[in-house]
Amino acid sequence: MVYYMFLVGLETDFSLILRAGKQAYSVALAGFVFAMPAGYGLFYKLQPHSKKRGGDIFWAVALACTNFPDLARILADVKLLRSDFGRTALTSALISDLCCWVLMVLSMAVLREGKYISLASTTVFILICVFAVRPALKWIISHRAKEEDYNEFHVCLALTGAILFGFISDACGAHSIAGAFMLGVVMPKGELKETIMEKVEEFVSGVVMPLFFLVIGLRVNVAQMAYNTSWPNVCLVIALAFVPKIVSTFFVSLLYKMPALDSLALGLLMNTKGMLSIIILSSGRDLKALGIQTFSVMVIAFWFMTLVVGPILAFSYKRTRRSRQYKRRTIQSTEPESDFRILACVHSMRNVTGMINLLHNSNPTQLSPISVFAVHLVELTGRASAMLIVHDTYGKSSDKSGGARSQSDNIVSAFENLATNTDYLSVQPLTAVSAYDSMHEDICSLAEDKRVALIIIPFHKQPTMDGGMEDSNSPLRGVNQNVLANAPCSVGIFLDRGLSSSTRRDSNHSVQGQRFAMLFIGGPDDREALAYAWRMSKHPGVSLTVLRFVSGEQNAVELKPKENQEGDNPPLHNREKQLDYEYLSMFFQDSKSNPSVIYMEKVTNNGEETLRTIRTMEQEYDLYIVGRREGMESSLTFGLTEWSDCPELGALGDSLVSSSFTSNISVLIVQQRAEASGGEEVSPVGVEEERTGRLKEQFGHMTWQPPPKDNADKEPFVPRSGHIEEDDY
Repeated sequence: MVYYMFLVGLETDFSLILRAGKQAYSVALAGFVFAMPAGYGLFYKLQPHSKKRGGDIFWAVALACTNFPDLARILADVKLLRSDFGRTALTSALISDLCCWVLMVLSMAVLREGKYISLASTTVFILICVFAVRPALKWIISHRAKEEDYNEFHVCLALTGAILFGFISDACGAHSIAGAFMLGVVMPKGELKETIMEKVEEFVSGVVMPLFFLVIGLRVNVAQMAYNTSWPNVCLVIALAFVPKIVSTFFVSLLYKMPALDSLALGLLMNTKGMLSIIILSSGRDLKALGIQTFSVMVIAFWFMTLVVGPILAFSYKRTRRSRQYKRRTIQSTEPESDFRILACVHSMRNVTGMINLLHNSNPTQLSPISVFAVHLVELTGRASAMLIVHDTYGKSSDKSGGARSQSDNIVSAFENLATNTDYLSVQPLTAVSAYDSMHEDICSLAEDKRVALIIIPFHKQPTMDGGMEDSNSPLRGVNQNVLANAPCSVGIFLDRGLSSSTRRDSNHSVQGQRFAMLFIGGPDDREALAYAWRMSKHPGVSLTVLRFVSGEQNAVELKPKENQEGDNPPLHNREKQLDYEYLSMFFQDSKSNPSVIYMEKVTNNGEETLRTIRTMEQEYDLYIVGRREGMESSLTFGLTEWSDCPELGALGDSLVSSSFTSNISVLIVQQRAEASGGEEVSPVGVEEERTGRLKEQFGHMTWQPPPKDNADKEPFVPRSGHIEEDDY
C-alpha cells in the first residue's frame, strides 16, 4: 500500500483540480453530501446495535470515494477518455479521491488515543512536506550534474524515502500511506519522477497489488455476512449502496443541461471503487472499527459496483454511437471558405518530418485555415498507468530537462514549431495510448469528436537505404486496415521517402518548389485524391501535374464494381463516369489560370502499360497522389493485383509502393469514406457546369464543352490555355 500510494502521489496533478469547472465540483460535492449520510445509515441498517466506535465513519468515507485510476482505465477502454464527458468524470473523481484521502487521515487520527496530538502532528507533517521538503528536493535536483543520468541508486533512494515518510506519518497518528503519498505529491516533475514511475510501476501493479488483493480476499468471510441478520437485509444494503452516487450525480448533471444518458453514465462512473476504497475499509478493520461482517459486506458491494460499470457503459455508448446519425465528412464536401480539419497520426519521430512537410503543403489560407490534430500513437504495454494518459489528454507537457525529453515531447515540439512557422495553421497535439487491436478505435473516435475531413496515417513499412522496404512493426498494418474499414471520414496512407528534403533546381540552377503528380483513373477515391491535390496546387511552393489515364480499347470495362462484373450495372457505371467528368471540369476551370498546374492524358490498355507510362516520369516528382479505388476494377490496372503485396492500398497504390523505380518518390493513397461512393454527391457540380462548362469524352479522350452562349457573365473558355497543358500522347 505504501508504494502504491507513493506512485499515486507521483501521478497526481493538482492543476486539474484548480482548473476544474463548476460542474465537476458540484458532482463531487453532491456525491459527498448524499453518499456519506447514506453510508452512515446503511451501517446501522446492517447492525442496528453495533458498539464498535468509528465503523460508521469508515463506511461513510468509503462509500463517498470514487477511484480515479480505475475510472480512467474504464474510460480508456470505452474510448471516452478524451471526450468532455470523460474530462468531467475524471476531474470529479480526482476531487472526490483527494477529499476521501483527507477524511481517512483525519478519521484515523481522531479514532486513536490522543486524537488532538495526532491531528496537530499530522497537520505539521503535511505543512513541512509542502513548504520544506519540496523546495529542498527542487534544490537538490537542480544542482545535480547535468550529464549524470538517474539510475537504480536514485530509485532505491526514493523508495527508501517513501518507507521513511510512511513511518513518520504512522508515528504522527495517521496511516503510513499518508506519508508515502505526500512524498509523491511534493516530488518535483522531471526526469527523476519519470524514472521512478517507469522502474517501480510494473513491480507494484504486477506483484504488490495482487498480493494485497489476495490478503483482502482472505479477510472476507461470506458466511459471516448474514450474522445476526437475514440475507434479504444484506442484499438490500448492498443494493442501496449503489443509489446515493448515481442519484446525486444524475440530478446535478441534469441541472448543468447534460443529456440524460450522459448524466446516468456519469453517476455510474462515480460509483467506481478501487484501491483507495479498499484501503479505507482495511484501515477500519485494522483499527477494530469494522468487524468481519461489516468489512465483508462493503467489500462485496464495492466489487459489484466496479464490476458492472465497464460492461454497462460500453454497451450503452456503443449502441448510442451506432444509432447516432453522424455526418461523415470528405475533402470534397468541405466548404472552400471553412476550416479544413486533419487528423495526422505518427508512431515515432521517423514519421514526423514527412508528415509536417505534407501538412505545410496543404495550403492553409486566411479563408480556409487548417486545424491539425497531431496524434502520437503509443502501444499500451504491460500495465501502463491510465493517469499518464489523462495528463496527455489535457495537453500538459512534461517539465523535463534539456535533452532528456521523451519521444512524445519531441513530437509535440516539432508540430508546435510547424504551427509557429506556418500562417493560418493551428496544431493540437495529443497522445493516444492503446493496444494495437483497438488503436483504430482511438483514431476513429478522435476523428468523429474533432469533426475532421481527413485522417493521415503512416504506411506500416519504412524505406531502407538501398531503396527497399522493411516491416519494422507488422501490427501497424492491421491498424491501418481497421482505420480504412471504420473511419468516419476520408483516409490517406502516407509513405514518406524523404519528402521533407525534396528540392529541385532548374536549368538556371535556381531552387524550385516541390512537384506533385496526381494519377487519375476514376471513381470516388480518385475524385477525393484530386480534391486534396487541388487544394495543394494553390500553395505557392507546389506545382501539380494531373495525369489522367484513359483506355484505348473501345470495349474496356471502366469503373465497374467488382461484385457487378457478371451482371452489368450501367446506371452506377455511367453515374461514376458522369461524376468524374463533372468534377474534372470544375478542377479544369478553376486551375486554367494557375501556371503551376499541368493537365495531361495518357492512353493505356492494361496495368503494365500504365506502370510503363509512370516509369517514364521517374525522378520528375516528389509525391504521387492516387486513389485507393476500393471495390473498383479497370482495364487500366488489369494484372497489377496478381502479385499484390498490400492489397489494402489498391492496385495502383500497391504497385507504386513496391516498385523499385519509385524508390525516391513519396506516395499518398487516399480513400473516400465508403458511404460517399457511388450514391452520394459531395458537391453541387451540376449547377457549376452550367456556369463554367464541362468536360466531354470523345473517342476515348477528354475535350472541353464551353458553357451556353446565354451565360453572358462568362467569357468564352479557351480549352488549350497556356497555363493548362493537355498531352494527347
